[in-house]
Amino acid sequence: MSQNFHASTIIEAELASLPEGADLGLGCGNPQALAAMRPGEVVVDLGSGAGIDCFLASRQVGPTGQVIGVDMTHEMLAKARANAEQVGAANVEFRLGEIEHLPIADNRADVVISNCVINLVPDKEQVYREAFRVLKPGGRLAIADVVNTAPLPPALAADPALLCGCIAGAATVRQIEDWLASAGFSDIRITVKTGNRELVETWAPGRGIADFVASALIEGRKP
Repeated sequence: MSQNFHASTIIEAELASLPEGADLGLGCGNPQALAAMRPGEVVVDLGSGAGIDCFLASRQVGPTGQVIGVDMTHEMLAKARANAEQVGAANVEFRLGEIEHLPIADNRADVVISNCVINLVPDKEQVYREAFRVLKPGGRLAIADVVNTAPLPPALAADPALLCGCIAGAATVRQIEDWLASAGFSDIRITVKTGNRELVETWAPGRGIADFVASALIEGRKP
């Protein structure tokens, strides 16, 4: 959906070193930069896909850290695991599971990241509850996703392509703030990126989609 935006926010040398096929062009931001990961930390990626965000995170946490990617399809797990073997990412593990029911123990992660995936889930509030559960006290949430800025016309809201593209299922900033607070997060901050309207229009050319959605960075902390 937004490969250009995703690529432009990551150092080109890092992208060039990743295995071919790791970037599916489906992200809408750079959660690694937002999270400011440190060596030795444990990172969980919600909806890890072919693994690009996991591989970038693995370099930040280093050999003493760990990255756990969770995806719900066997096909994507196989692709991600093959990519991990190709680059020798020994500190990355991919697990089969739904992000509403993470296959991860309580208080395990220092950081939870996600890149344009939560909008695909009907029960988004449950995803944030699960993220809170697996975070350690003091752990942080760093998510890049699409937010709804104005009500979608019925034709756009019912479009299957826009649903699959994380657009029609987008929540409002207020909804996300409420879900994060209800889950227990503090230091909640949602930054809507208003300067990339032309790029947002490319997600659904000719549909005027930038009048209704925008990319955003979503942050929170577990007390």
